[in-house]
Parts: sequence; structure tokens; C-alpha cells
Amino acid sequence: MPKKPRGSRPAAVVTGAGRGIGRGIVLALAREGFDVVGIDIVFEPGDRRKGLFEVKERVRELGGRFLPVAGDIARIEDHDRMLDAAAGVCGRIDVLVNNAGVAPAERVGVLETGPASYDRLLSTNARGPFFLSQNAAKRMLAQKPLENGPAPAIVFITSISAAVSSASRAEYCISKAALSMAATVFADALAAKGIGVYEVRPGIIATDMTAGVKKRYDRLIAEGLVPQGRWGRPEDVGRAVAALARGDFAFSTGAVIEVSGGMNVRRL
Repeated sequence: MPKKPRGSRPAAVVTGAGRGIGRGIVLALAREGFDVVGIDIVFEPGDRRKGLFEVKERVRELGGRFLPVAGDIARIEDHDRMLDAAAGVCGRIDVLVNNAGVAPAERVGVLETGPASYDRLLSTNARGPFFLSQNAAKRMLAQKPLENGPAPAIVFITSISAAVSSASRAEYCISKAALSMAATVFADALAAKGIGVYEVRPGIIATDMTAGVKKRYDRLIAEGLVPQGRWGRPEDVGRAVAALARGDFAFSTGAVIEVSGGMNVRRL
């Protein structure tokens, strides 16, 4: 079947697309018929086993289109280049998924948290997505709506750490709480302009980022920390984002969708 011409399919931009949750989101959106632009700080065209170019192969197998773009969202001066690349290939930007994020290089107590780690996490996890969303929203408002397509949307991937304290990684929790408020203010500002804004809060998800604490969380899950009794998977988050992107929650801007296996349930 011939592919539809440029600009005739909905297009999504996903940051941190080369692995983990970002990879799961890309594949879910590709299955929904989106052209996807994946942004990642790691850009190795010769590696088809992992990273953006492995994701590209998987999207191709699904019959979709995927553009890998090198970029660090913490570098605001690079945002125009990244979004220009997306618009140039896809002809439009309908969905932005702010997924890219970093964890502390070392978990330390809140009294030992240093300014370098704090600044690094706030820059990547909160400041970068704020200004990337600002840039993308302006482009969405300037483009012609896609006939019979979903309304434009911005999705912020935060964490249960936006509301749950981990004193050994205070800067991570603070950065995710800031990103959660960014989702709220963008939802408020863009509601009347026709752009839906949503927050997705993953819980304990099996990714490279959580591999170093697997034994600890295996034990906690076995002890009942997660009511549904298992680790989350990137595809769990991907399905939630796909539902938001295709417009299943069109009258729910500002909604917070927790993908945590029930960790949000208050229990005795």
C-alpha cells in the first residue's frame, strides 16, 4: 500500500525516543498511524541493535515512518533545529510528547544533594520541556488543522515522584513536580485554543534507568508496593499516550493519567 503524502498523516514528536518509555511510546503511536519524529541525545546511525535506529527498524516493520533526530532538550538553542526537522519531513506537528529525562548520577540524602546534580536535573527534566512545549504550541497554532485528524496535543511524561517523596533523589522529585505544574499551566493557557495538554505519571517501569535498583524494587513489589503486583512496562505507558494522542480524552485537558499499577490508591 503506498504511503500517504507528506502532511496528510498526523505527526508526533517524542523526546527521549531511543530507549525505554520513549521507545514504547513511539511504537504505540506508529501503530495508531502517526508519523513519528524521535529525538534523543544518543545518535548512532550505525547501530541497529539499540537506540533511535533500532526504533526506526521496528517502526518500519509496522509500516510506519520514523525520523531520528539528534538533540539535547536541555539546549534551548537547539529546539528550533529539532522542530524544524520534524515539520520539514512530516509537514506538521500534531503531538508533542515530553518524555526525555534524567536521573541523578548517584542517589544521596537530601542534605548531601549538590547544586550540579540539581541544576542538571532541573535543566533537562523541567526547563527544557517547558520551552520545547512553548515552541511546539506556537507551531501547532500556526498550522492548518488536519482534516479528520486528532486535535493537537502536548503530553508530559512525569512520574509518581511528582507527588511521592524519595529523599535519596530529591532533585528528581522536585524536577518532576515542576514538570507536573508545567502540564497544568499549559493546559490552562491552551484549552481555549484547541490544544489538549495531559500529564502521564508512570510508576515503577522496567527500563535501563531502573535496572540498577531492580533487586530493591523486586522485593518491594513482592511485599505489595504495587497493588497489581508487577513491574510496569514501556508499552503500558505507550498505550496511555496513544489514547491521548488519538483523541480518546478530548474533553479532559489537564488530566493526570497514572500508569503505576494502582500505586495511587490510598490503602490501609
